[in-house]
Amino acid sequence: MKKQDILRRVGSMQQLAYVRPVTHTEGRAGGLRGYLVKNGPLSFEVLADKCLDVGELSYKGVNISFLSKPGLQGRNHYDTHGGEAQRSIMGGLFFTAGLENICAPCTLEGKDYPMHGRIRTTPAEHLRADGRWVGDDYVLRVAGEMREAELFGENLVLRRSIETRYGGRTVTVVDEIENQSFRSEPLMLLYHINIGYPLLDEGAELLLPTRSVTARDRDAQGHEDGWNKMDAPRDNEPEYVFIHDLAGTAENWSAACVVNERLGLGLLIEFSRENLPYFMEWKSTASGDYVLGLEPSNASVYGRPFHEKEGTLHRLAPFAAERNELRFTVLDGGEELRKARDYIAAIKI
Repeated sequence: MKKQDILRRVGSMQQLAYVRPVTHTEGRAGGLRGYLVKNGPLSFEVLADKCLDVGELSYKGVNISFLSKPGLQGRNHYDTHGGEAQRSIMGGLFFTAGLENICAPCTLEGKDYPMHGRIRTTPAEHLRADGRWVGDDYVLRVAGEMREAELFGENLVLRRSIETRYGGRTVTVVDEIENQSFRSEPLMLLYHINIGYPLLDEGAELLLPTRSVTARDRDAQGHEDGWNKMDAPRDNEPEYVFIHDLAGTAENWSAACVVNERLGLGLLIEFSRENLPYFMEWKSTASGDYVLGLEPSNASVYGRPFHEKEGTLHRLAPFAAERNELRFTVLDGGEELRKARDYIAAIKI
């Protein structure tokens, strides 16, 4: 429908779509600021105090994202204390890992690098949020920037915008990372995308244009054939991590899709591969930790020590910048699920 046709039928557009600032007031989430975004049947929260990451995502009341056992929480004193990060990593639709380290914590030359880095708990500045008409499109947008910096150390700025349009089911995330220091800086970045119940359930499928699958460790070895199927939860089942070599399109994009045929729903994730050549899958069927993690990245799952040893640590020149774009699209109905299967199958480069 065009703008005037919609406005004939409503008093305020907030009847249909809005961006609303909120502050949580209890428990571990006490004080956490965010933005609730409603786009018709699509709803999600952008966490202003945690890197503008997207927390809960739901469609028609059906949850799509994962929330870990500690629950929704703000920034805590143990957020970046090595392995203690597991007490503050809550999942959400995605959290941003980096910018000096991803994956396991480590200490190199006397300097500590916490699990999945510090950027995921960095609050945003220069916040902007609005809903406005752009022609006949009603655009909902949240934007801001995060800075990871240290006296005599790095000075990296992540500028992020998150946008969706009324009547659609796509959430677009655009990031620009700039090195504002006067020296070359390592840049490690991983988008930790987390799918949860009820979209994720026994029989749900993961679609990837994968050319090869490698187990990260002994726990995952022997389970490679089941990378694309979710089993029922099992008590105390170990996590499985798989490394995928993904094909891409001629425009250097790739995609992943989680499909639940029983619900008739899916989530299609598309991302530019120019600066994200790695892709990992984190599959946990453990009772209470039932989640599928999809991880486009610019570094290996083995983290900073591996790249330091191999001399392959990605670096950003002084005042250079890199841009990443990710699109999350909710699929509704058998026809859309079929088209997604065909789309993934056709990615071959």
